[in-house]
Amino acid sequence: MTTVLPAEWAPQDAVQLTWPRADGDFSRWFDAVERCFLALAVAIARYEPLLVACAAEPKKLRQRLVRAGVPEARVRVFGVPSNDVWARDHGPITVLRNRQPVHLDFTFNGWGGKFDAREDDRITRRLAAQQAWSAPVETVDFVLEGGAIDSDGAGTLLTTERCLLAPTRNPGQDPAQIEEKLKAWFGLTRVLWLKRGDLLGDDTDGHVDTLARFCDPGTIAYQACDDRQDAHYEELRAMADELAAFRDPYGKPYRLAPLPLPEPIHDDDGRRLPAGYPNFLIVNGAVLVPTYGCAQDAAALERLRPCFPTREVIGIDCRALIHQYGSLHCVTMQIPKAP
Repeated sequence: MTTVLPAEWAPQDAVQLTWPRADGDFSRWFDAVERCFLALAVAIARYEPLLVACAAEPKKLRQRLVRAGVPEARVRVFGVPSNDVWARDHGPITVLRNRQPVHLDFTFNGWGGKFDAREDDRITRRLAAQQAWSAPVETVDFVLEGGAIDSDGAGTLLTTERCLLAPTRNPGQDPAQIEEKLKAWFGLTRVLWLKRGDLLGDDTDGHVDTLARFCDPGTIAYQACDDRQDAHYEELRAMADELAAFRDPYGKPYRLAPLPLPEPIHDDDGRRLPAGYPNFLIVNGAVLVPTYGCAQDAAALERLRPCFPTREVIGIDCRALIHQYGSLHCVTMQIPKAP
């Protein structure tokens, strides 16, 4: 039996969103967050279908999405209770076994127990019960979020030690044990572990999708920082050195695409928020990139375009999302297509 964890650029059946709740953590910024979700939904639906989990009035939400420009044939909305919006972390991680999709439903514990995630942890099974997809769902007794891993589709996984080795996730398991499990679940030949790298304000313990991402099997885009006075400089410089030392399966160094660091964005209490550009989403025919209304947005889009020469690179304003410490990739989960 062959198992493959597809790269994000592999053909997709759909993208899952979990819609924000007016009484949820985004309540202070709810109108702006809904505008962001609508823009994101319209952009995704230009290229592929949407699956939307919605805690309240799913029929009304579907009507709003259609009025906003989402084609009726490309959206399905399911009434599902939720805690929050982070589909990347509570959605299914899909593998292909003998070329057929299987949705792995890992435990989601609110990034190590930081937040209540009991409803989110049930979303994948509840969507399956409503026939959101036909592929089987397998529950895995292991804490793992989709934002913690990135695949090249050819047997290599990129992740961070800070997240996967956090004692609040899977205590008592050492790196060798975790790596063995990852290889078995995802059909991997190797795991690249980043020891360094951090964004201030991040509450995921260092999800790799905020730091470094495969663009193709030989290219990694990453969050850089050139300002020696910036608090990120040392960590991101050390991470860049680690990436430069990595080798692909053929022994060649990766092509590295450094992305500019957005100018600082702070919350009302003065806490710096974890804005970054590696939190992009690859869909069929396009790459959707978070933007933050700052001078670095245009440079980030231009830097990513050569990494995806056959796809349209589109910016989506994610300033509202960053108030709850996540961005564009964090609120989406792709559902791969069977080859």
